[in-house]
Amino acid sequence: MEQGKGHLGEQDSPKDALLNLLFNIIIPVLILSKWSDQAHLGPVGGLIIALAFPVAYGTWDLMSKKKWNFVSILGVVSVLLTGGLALLKLDGFWFAVKEAAIPSIIGLGVLFTARSKYNLVRMLILNPKLIKVEVLDEIIKENHAEVKFEKLVVRTTYFFVFSFVVSAVLNFVLAIVILKSPAGTPEFNAELGKMTALSFPVIMVPSMIILVFSMWYLLKGITKMTGVHYNDIIRS
Repeated sequence: MEQGKGHLGEQDSPKDALLNLLFNIIIPVLILSKWSDQAHLGPVGGLIIALAFPVAYGTWDLMSKKKWNFVSILGVVSVLLTGGLALLKLDGFWFAVKEAAIPSIIGLGVLFTARSKYNLVRMLILNPKLIKVEVLDEIIKENHAEVKFEKLVVRTTYFFVFSFVVSAVLNFVLAIVILKSPAGTPEFNAELGKMTALSFPVIMVPSMIILVFSMWYLLKGITKMTGVHYNDIIRS
């Protein structure tokens, strides 16, 4: 149910990361698991209030940073869809489909832009905040490695696409395994909270391992191609 973590190509500050965790995971999980019974907010009230936190934070984040990109908007839409499916009292299968659809859509977007200027590797890794782009461009030209470099970037992009495929599969399996109770019940809300809490270690950790490997593959490839160690092009 949680929205996308930050903007692609943009590094969250520690404060942003903490707020992201608080509004997208911790508060919704507490509301769904502890305060959604009939004695407190009730299943519908608990669900609406729990989902209001990530929607409000996501909207505020988009408006304050004035960067309405596809992934951030998709994150807010994902949370709204979770609420809509729950209020319609659809079974867990449709939640699993929704959970798998979001990373699948992002993965397809990354795949289709692999050979364009909007390539995710260029936005996320090969950007002036992380890499001495002007130095890298000069090194690539000196070694007449433009074609090889472009192929390396595209291959690295495919690893990123694979990370979204893994995320989609894990999202689907996690939802199918956990969401067993009828929607609109306190038990369902508790399961939704459990799924949200588990999504970070179960889904994010494998995805991050793949992403870190992708970065290593790209930087190692640059070193092999040019003979220049990647430490010489990374900003300190």
